[in-house]
Formats: sequence, C-alpha cells, structure tokens
Amino acid sequence: MSNTFDIKQYLVKQQPYYQSAGNEIALYEAAYAARLPVMLKGPTGCGKSRFVEHMAWKLKKPLITVACNEDMTASDLVGRYLLDANGTQWLDGPLSLAARYGAICYLDEIVEARQDTLVVIHPLTDHRRMLPLDKKGELVAAHDNFQLVISYNPGYQSLLKDLKQSTKQRFTAFDLDYPTAELEATIVSKETGMDATLAAKLVKIGQAARNLKGHGLDEGISTRLLVYAAALIKGGVTPRDACRMAMVRPITDDADIRATLDHAIDAVFE
Repeated sequence: MSNTFDIKQYLVKQQPYYQSAGNEIALYEAAYAARLPVMLKGPTGCGKSRFVEHMAWKLKKPLITVACNEDMTASDLVGRYLLDANGTQWLDGPLSLAARYGAICYLDEIVEARQDTLVVIHPLTDHRRMLPLDKKGELVAAHDNFQLVISYNPGYQSLLKDLKQSTKQRFTAFDLDYPTAELEATIVSKETGMDATLAAKLVKIGQAARNLKGHGLDEGISTRLLVYAAALIKGGVTPRDACRMAMVRPITDDADIRATLDHAIDAVFE
C-alpha cells in the first residue's frame, strides 16, 4: 500500500444522530482512551452501528466498517497479493488499513464470520497490538489511534454461531437495547420529522411485537423498522399500510403472527 494513502477519507463527516439511553458514551470514551477493544451486544436494529458511527464522529477518528459473513476469509480482513499491469502488488485489507493508519475498525455481526478467520484479530486485542501479515512476511504494529470494535446479537447465539471464550475475553463489553418508549418516539420523530404523537403510536406497535419474542417471533420490531414506517407515512402511505409493509411483513411469514400484529395496528390506528 502506497504511503500516500489518506486514512482521512474514512472520517465520519456529518454528525450521526444518536440519543444516549444510559452511560454508554462515557463508557466507550473510557475504553477508547485506554485503547481497549470493545464488544457491543444487542438486538437487531437497536442502534449498535449508529452508536459506533457517532463515537467515531465525536472522537474525530476514521471508521472502517466490515459487515462480517460466513464466506469472509482472513485474507479479506488482512489483505492479499493481487496481479495488475505493474506486476504483483500487496493490497491491505480493512483490518490492516485500520491498524496501520490509525482508525477504528468495526466488525459488524462478528459471529457470522468463521472461527478460523477470527483468530487473526487476537494479536491486536492484547498487549501486543500487532497484526502479523504472514503472506507478506510483515508484522504491523498498531497505530496509537487504532481500536477494534465488534458487535453481535446475542439472541442469535447457537453452538455453531457464538464467539469462543478465547475471543470474548479479549474485549470489554456492554449491552445496547431498544430505548424506552418515550425515548424511542423521540428518535423516530427526530429521524423522520414525524409528529411526536404519531411516532408514539408506532412505538406502541413495536413494543407489542417485542412482547411476542420467544412466542412465535425470533426477533421483535427494531427501531430501524419504526423509522422505515415513519418515512413511508411521511411519503404519503397510510399508517396501516406503512406499518404492515415496514414493521410486520419483514419480520415474519407466519400467518397467525401477522394477523396478531395487523390487529394491533388496526387497534392503534382505529
């Protein structure tokens, strides 16, 4: 990678809206000050990624995000040799870029990645703060500004998709969850410009769905989906249709669960 590479292109230019629900901002700032790796745990769509973006903006640090998946290899993270017109060139991966140039590297939904891929992060998460590039024969010492952040949804844990203790115990961790009803209505209103009273109705439906988690639903309606519904309503879609389209149909194909949630929508928007 050329020395002219500019890590500033990964700076978060505009402030992402994030409403604190507790002391998570102070906790994260303390972890970053000590350059400790951070693990965020919480349900789908509760704001984990938005929180990391907000903190990168607040700390004025570049942010490189990786959406983990089961096909991701170690080379996808650390880099590989590529052949071009000038011959064989080394191309750093996102983890190498963050470590080399001093960015926050955010591995989103890390349990989706293979265990043999995750071991490459271990030397970066202890006193060594090193990243071995075995194929290149280089040992990258992490930049002073580098920090590793991972996230996942504990609700999807299984024997096949969970982090090993050898990985978990390399991180500090705290939980994020859906906000209180009042705060969530404020978030929906702020994100979309929706009237606060109408936003509160969307939250009421969302909470009804979350009460069904474990009773037919794997996951409740996320704050993200509430924002989607609000955006549709702002665009002229009727509240009932917007809620069905954005809040019910994405989360279940079960006819009985759909009927229950559709009834909740009708009751709120009677």
